[in-house]
Amino acid sequence: QVQLVESGGGSVQAGGSLTLSCRSSGSVWNINELGWYRLAPGKQRELVATVSTLGSTDYAEYVKGRFTISRDNAKNTVYLQMNRLKPEDTAVYYCAAASWPPGRGMDYWGKGTLVTVSD
Repeated sequence: QVQLVESGGGSVQAGGSLTLSCRSSGSVWNINELGWYRLAPGKQRELVATVSTLGSTDYAEYVKGRFTISRDNAKNTVYLQMNRLKPEDTAVYYCAAASWPPGRGMDYWGKGTLVTVSD
């Protein structure tokens, strides 16, 4: 089992920045991919970004150029640097982890951290 705990959410004005962190514990040796997803009111959960064990990243179109995902394997932590935030980025952001073997989707989820962006 893997436990994921997010931190760093909060309120910010449009154009501002926030950095989310997610620390993993438990069977971290079995983690392959880490990612961030978000759930906004009235919408379905959507992918924000993912990062593989070797550092390969993938981003949703609506955050490309503004958000950066990174991971520190020594600290068992994945980060999401969010710049030039927009009101439409308001959501609960969830950290997720996929175990080996790849291709089965995310197996573990954190409880989420709220990001609120005001005009």
